[in-house]
Amino acid sequence: MTLDLSVLALLVLAAFLSGWLAARRSPATAVGAQADRLRRNYFRGLNYLLNEQPDKAIEVFLQIAEVDKQTVETHLALGNLFRRRGETDRAIRVHQNLIARPNLTPEQKSLALLELGEDYMRAGLLDRAETLFTDLVGIDAHAPAALRHLIAICQQERDWKRAIEHARRLEEITGESQAELVSQFLSELAEHAAAKNDAAQAKAYLTEAVTVAPVSVRPRLIEGRLAHAQQDWRRAANAYERAIENDIEYLPIALAPMLDALEQLDRSESIDAMLDEWMRRYPGISPVIKMARRVRERDGDAAAIRFLAERLRKKPSVRGLSELVDLQLANTQGEAREQLEQVRDLLRQLLDGQALFRCSRCGFGARSHHWQCPGCKSWSTIKPVHGIAGN
Repeated sequence: MTLDLSVLALLVLAAFLSGWLAARRSPATAVGAQADRLRRNYFRGLNYLLNEQPDKAIEVFLQIAEVDKQTVETHLALGNLFRRRGETDRAIRVHQNLIARPNLTPEQKSLALLELGEDYMRAGLLDRAETLFTDLVGIDAHAPAALRHLIAICQQERDWKRAIEHARRLEEITGESQAELVSQFLSELAEHAAAKNDAAQAKAYLTEAVTVAPVSVRPRLIEGRLAHAQQDWRRAANAYERAIENDIEYLPIALAPMLDALEQLDRSESIDAMLDEWMRRYPGISPVIKMARRVRERDGDAAAIRFLAERLRKKPSVRGLSELVDLQLANTQGEAREQLEQVRDLLRQLLDGQALFRCSRCGFGARSHHWQCPGCKSWSTIKPVHGIAGN
């Protein structure tokens, strides 16, 4: 990818004008010679541009742009432009050249170091970026931005403990709560401990995660899953119930295992009461489908069909309609059955490929749930999709 030549030409012109103004401020005896040199370099840079040699044009730009308070921003703008366009090698070269200048103020140098660290991140040179950001935090220069970058690096490296340290430092400096983020990192540590069959350590991380962010959903869901695996049905049911109380949007994730735990505890009345409440509160179709299946088990197909048909008139849903067709098929024969099977297949084709979850920040869609959005890397922003084809 090459930089737009007109943009680079403007930057070279800006550098030339800056150098020319600097020459005007020089002693009279030096003005003529310096102005001649600037003119030659400027036209040499233009010649490189016309011959589509942007790298050489950049070298000329760096030579004629005398760095002072007026031109530092020009260098930074050029470096940012390169980085946004994915030309990280050029961005790195521009920012390194800027940092090497001896007449920068501490603020200008720290800003250039921050930009260079972002260049390294974009280029995948995480160790170099981490060193620069750590140094900036150490001298308390652009610390919030540097800490956010360090947190991002730790997430890429899955170094959750250091990510927690940086997040807590960021909270101290800015006063902005990082509780939900820290809770996610502790949940990652709990998942890792559980995978190693270290139940005690996993429980400790989950306890800390809940202490840090009492309304966080993920630690409750992990606790429920671990209790479910140990057949501790009461603890599993309580954990899932707290997760749903914290955020009912996660009901489709917690619903099936929670109902299973309640059935193991022989709490049918509680199940019916909870499903009634969730059907009122939750905008999606999941609790309705679960209730229809319970009605079928208790009262038969006809009752389940009547129940689901009535609900679908109030809350249309492709998934609910697919469930209704399946119920009808159980009691239909001959040509009518063939027609219903065709309808069922069409409904499944409509649902295949539909996103069940979507990020509220960037719109990333997925069939399965992610705690961190693969698109924008935000946490806890992916929720179930509602609507006619939703969950």
